Amino acid sequence: MSEPVIRLQGVSKRFGKTLDFAARAAQGLRRAMGGEVKAQLVRAVDNIDLIIRKGEVVGLVGESCCGKSTVGRMVAGIIPPTEGQVFWHGQDVTALSPAEEKRAMLQVQMIFQDPYASLNPRMRVSEIVGEAARVHGLVDRAGFDAYVDAQLRRAGLDPAYKRRYPHQFSGGQRQRIGIARALSVQPEFLVCDEAVAALDVSIQAQILNLFMDLRAELDLTYLFISHDLGVVEHLSDRVVIMYLGRIVEEAPAEEIFARANHPYTQALLAEVPRIDTRQRQFTAIKGEIPSPVNPPPGCHFHPRCPHAMPACRETAPVLREVAPGHRSACHLNG
Repeated sequence: MSEPVIRLQGVSKRFGKTLDFAARAAQGLRRAMGGEVKAQLVRAVDNIDLIIRKGEVVGLVGESCCGKSTVGRMVAGIIPPTEGQVFWHGQDVTALSPAEEKRAMLQVQMIFQDPYASLNPRMRVSEIVGEAARVHGLVDRAGFDAYVDAQLRRAGLDPAYKRRYPHQFSGGQRQRIGIARALSVQPEFLVCDEAVAALDVSIQAQILNLFMDLRAELDLTYLFISHDLGVVEHLSDRVVIMYLGRIVEEAPAEEIFARANHPYTQALLAEVPRIDTRQRQFTAIKGEIPSPVNPPPGCHFHPRCPHAMPACRETAPVLREVAPGHRSACHLNG
């Protein structure tokens, strides 16, 4: 088994909720009357453990606001965890020297969801793609143009376009620019945050194939964040399912799609359109996702779960192995 490139241990992330004028006034009144004022915290990620091994593609799946993008940003070093540890090749990132931390940060790059917002509209493509490589000493001024051309070709773009600005490209082309920018610093790990969600279906297929080609060519490791189980099934070696800040199931991709264990995963898979179910009437998962400001006690999914029992409302289930390499957090397994 290959070594872990990234390991999250007991990682949580909380954000302070920004109050509007009315909420601040109500808090001031409550404080003036001697009442208790509690800070409102958004529990974006709640005590998760995750291992991603060398050369692996891990799909991270969940509904909107489940915390998967926050996990990606912590893996990429964009934001620090509130609690827990992030390990890079076995080393706690907070214990790295400044030089080691800089090298580690370069080795993990992120490709963002929106190819329109993630590129600086005032910079030409050559600057967008080559700036980081030049700043970090990966290319000198003499070799700059040739280096940028090579990155653009690798991402499937014609280097003749490098003098253009982002607004002169289509969505798929902009995403390729984002990929070229990430690859320009020679990373070994890519965090892809909904990297094809904003693209047309035909363009999605091209970008997914590009990711797989780059994986083979450059020996890359991926954390691929998506809400689209069809995309994840096509791309991933292993799938991790999140719900309201917690990991509820984790298994090899073929195991998840053949023998999902957690009721939430089963509900997600039941709504994936397939040729043999085209006459079916699809129904959404009942209920609304609870607020991460005030999550329900016990299992976070119990208000929407058809199998909920008293223990689900009282105790948070732990991830336990239900088959080799397959873990699930559900009281039904107990």
